[in-house]
Parts: sequence; structure tokens; C-alpha cells
Amino acid sequence: MQINDPATLAEVEAAFAAYELALMTNDLEALDALFWQSEFTVRIGPGQNLYGIDAIQAFRAARPGGSPQRELVKVVITTFGTDFATANAEFQRAGNAPPGRQSQTWARFPEGWRVVSAHVSMLGDGH
Repeated sequence: MQINDPATLAEVEAAFAAYELALMTNDLEALDALFWQSEFTVRIGPGQNLYGIDAIQAFRAARPGGSPQRELVKVVITTFGTDFATANAEFQRAGNAPPGRQSQTWARFPEGWRVVSAHVSMLGDGH
């Protein structure tokens, strides 16, 4: 299995950048398009455990103003073969002292790269 095939890595980096732009502009249509439309899609975040695309979409639609603004501090994307990848990011939210972290699992489908699992959390005090 090839790790970080340059063409595959570039595709996932572009998908991740599209996700970040959609998140920061609260583009729900674009966010929905980047997530696997399945009951098996999972998003775990601060204060929520969302199982299935319907729950994820309902959470996003109900969040006033969308995601808090943030700046990416570090991003590590790793591809495994040509159809599977992980993306891990450390970020800093505007006006929030503890940094956050995000992990995503991406898979290639006929319609393109989609997030199949995501986790967001804020760094605590070491516990």
C-alpha cells in the first residue's frame, strides 16, 4: 500500500480545504456534500454525539451562526492507498484560550472524497 501518493494527497488536501472554507462560511450545502450521506456517518464533538447524516445535518441547521471562527495551527493529512485518508488538525478559536483538535476519516466514493467519521474537541488541562 502506498502512503501519501502525491496525486491522492493533493485530492484530499483540496477536499479538506473545501471543508474548512464551508465550515468558516457556514455553507451548509457544501458541508453536507462533503460528508457521506449515510446512517453510518459519525460526528463526535463538544456536547454532542451524532450518529448518521440526518443527526449531523440537524445539528448544523440548528447551530446559530455556524461554527465559531478559528485558525488552523497544524494539519496532518495521510493517505493510505488511493481511497482512504485521515486528516488531523489543531486549531485556535477566536477568543478561546484552549486549542482545539479535529480528526476526520475520509473515503473515496464514486461521487468523490467524503468524511465518514469526524471528531472535534477542545484541549483540556491535561486530564
